[in-house]
Amino acid sequence: MLNIMEVSEEDVESYEGRGRYSVTIVECGGLGISHAYLFGNAGFKVICANSNPHMLKQLTKIRRRYLEDECSEDVKREKSFAVTSSIRKAVSTSEIIIISTEAVIDKRGRTDYSSLEKTCKEVGMGLNRGSLVIFVTQTGPGIIEDIMRSILERTSGLEASKDFGLASSPAKVRSGKNFEVSDAVRVVGAIDSTSLKIARLILSKIQSEIVEVSNIRTVEALGLFREAKNEVNLAIANEFAMMCEKFKIDFLEILKAAERSRIFSLPSPGLVADSIRSNYYLLLEESENANLSPRLMLVARKINDEIVDQIFRLIKDALKVCGKTVRRSKVSVIGISQKANCKVAPGASRRNLVNFLRKKVRTVQVYDPFFSRKELVELGFEADDLSRVVEGTDCLIILVGHSRFERLSLKRVKLLAKKSPALVDVTHIIDPLKARKYGFVYRGLGRG
Repeated sequence: MLNIMEVSEEDVESYEGRGRYSVTIVECGGLGISHAYLFGNAGFKVICANSNPHMLKQLTKIRRRYLEDECSEDVKREKSFAVTSSIRKAVSTSEIIIISTEAVIDKRGRTDYSSLEKTCKEVGMGLNRGSLVIFVTQTGPGIIEDIMRSILERTSGLEASKDFGLASSPAKVRSGKNFEVSDAVRVVGAIDSTSLKIARLILSKIQSEIVEVSNIRTVEALGLFREAKNEVNLAIANEFAMMCEKFKIDFLEILKAAERSRIFSLPSPGLVADSIRSNYYLLLEESENANLSPRLMLVARKINDEIVDQIFRLIKDALKVCGKTVRRSKVSVIGISQKANCKVAPGASRRNLVNFLRKKVRTVQVYDPFFSRKELVELGFEADDLSRVVEGTDCLIILVGHSRFERLSLKRVKLLAKKSPALVDVTHIIDPLKARKYGFVYRGLGRG
C-alpha cells in the first residue's frame, strides 16, 4: 500500500503514474458512478463497492460498457474498473476512498443519516494508515467532522489528520449524463492543511478548476446555501408567473427580455427539483438545531409548494372554458422525467402533482418518450403509448419540456382527443397561437 498523504504532484502528473493508486467508490449510485468514470478515465485503478445485490448487478453492466468504450487499445489495456460487494475489502486495498452515500429525507422532512453512518462503519473496518477519505455527497454543517469522523476513527482505530486524511467536496450529477458532474468548478474543504493539499491534488486530476475553503463545515454550508438560493429564485419566478397570469402578460417574454438586457436572470417557473427539496430540509434541520428560523427559505418553500395548486387552477379554468367538469375529465400528462431530454426518474414534486390530480379528475394517464410503458407502470403511473394516452383526453398537460414536444402534432392529438380539449403547458414549449389554431383551449404557467 502506498501512502497517498505523502504523494507529490510529480507522482500523479502522468496517466501511468496515477495508475499506481487505487480509488474505492463506496455505495456506487449515480453520483458514485460518475466519479468512477472520472477517476477511471484519469488513469486511476477504480473499485466500485456496493452491498446492494441489485445495484451490484447494474454496476457489472456499467463496468462492461465502460471497458468497451471506444478508445485506443493501449488505453483499453490500462483500464482498471472492478466491482465488489465487500466495502471493507475494497477500502483495505485502496489509497483513496470516495464516499458517495447520500442522506435520506423521510416523509416528515427529517434527515436520516443512518445509511451514511453504516457506510462509514464499513469504511472504517478496512481503512489503512495513510489513506485519504473524501465525501462527495451533501451533508449538513458539522455532520462529517462531528459524526462521520468519530465513526471512522472508532471503527478503524486510527485518528483523522494524524493517520488518515479527511476532506469533503460535494458534487451533483448532471441529469441525464450518467458520467458527468454538473459543477464546472469543484469546491473542497478538509480537516487540515495536508488533507486539503492532497484532496485538491487528487481532485484536480478529474476536474480542472478547484476552489479551496478553510474547513469541511464551510464547504457543507456552501452547497446548502447554493440550493437555498436556487429555491428562492424559483419562488420569485413562480410568484412573478402568477402575477403575469393576472396582469395578462407573458412571463416568458419578460424572462427573455430581462436576460437579453441583463436586467435580471431567473429560472423558468415550475415545480421544485428534488435536489433543491432535499437540501432545503438538510439546511432547515441544521437551522432548527441552532435555534434559527430561516424565514426567507420557509416563505420560498410555501410559494413553490403552491405551484401545484396553481397548475390545477389552470387545468380547472381551461376545462371550464371547454364546458367540462374536472371530476368527469380524463387528464393526459405528457412528460414525467425529472429533467428534459433525458431519462431521469421523476421526483417528489412530479409524483405529488399526479397523485393530487388522481383525487380530482376521472383518470390520469402518463406518457414520456424516455420511459417504456412497463417502466412507468413500475413507477406507479397509469401509462401507455402516446396515441392511447391522448385518446379521448379532455386535457393535455405538458409537464416536461422535452425538445421533441416542439414537433408534437397537435393536429393529430386533436383528432384523438375528445371534443374541445384543453392544453396546459407548464414548460412553455408549445406555441399558444399554434395550440389555439388547432382548437385547443390553451393555458400556460405565467402566460396571461
